[in-house]
Amino acid sequence: MTSTPQLQATESRLRAALLAALQGDGEAYRAFLDELSGHLRAFVRRRLLHAQADVEDIVQETLLAIHNSRHTYRPEQPLTAWVHAIARYKLTDFLRAHARHDALTDPLDDALDILAASDAQQTEARLDIGKLLALLPEKQRLPILHVKLQGLSIQETAALTGLSEAAVKVGIHRGLKALAARIQETT
Repeated sequence: MTSTPQLQATESRLRAALLAALQGDGEAYRAFLDELSGHLRAFVRRRLLHAQADVEDIVQETLLAIHNSRHTYRPEQPLTAWVHAIARYKLTDFLRAHARHDALTDPLDDALDILAASDAQQTEARLDIGKLLALLPEKQRLPILHVKLQGLSIQETAALTGLSEAAVKVGIHRGLKALAARIQETT
């Protein structure tokens, strides 16, 4: 694969800045991180088409990994290849974590779709969901109510309920599982 003059110039600038930074030049390191951030954002965006909101998190994770392993860079090798390898590992970690999370989470929207096939049934479905939610313990009911039905974030729900963010996530997962079991029992 041949590189364009623009990519070669980027490689040269980044490499020179990192090598100067490794010699103790703090200003060169700031310049390296600034330019590398933009380069990484473009790299991650091209590979993460359906999760654009997560691009910045992955870029920050990658920058942290690069910072922590900067002493392992070998100057005789292309810098961007080394950087891209680290970015690919971070992307893979992100995709694995989300695949596991998505596999463990049963969306409440699917349960609502099953219960509410028409407009007339929607009111009944809301009442049914309310009855089902009332059967759940508060640590499961409140996270489902706030996150899944009212659209609040995990952080907002944690602050509102006094639960930790982890407890909110666990409450949603366990509550949805319990709701799915109840729905299956009645059908």
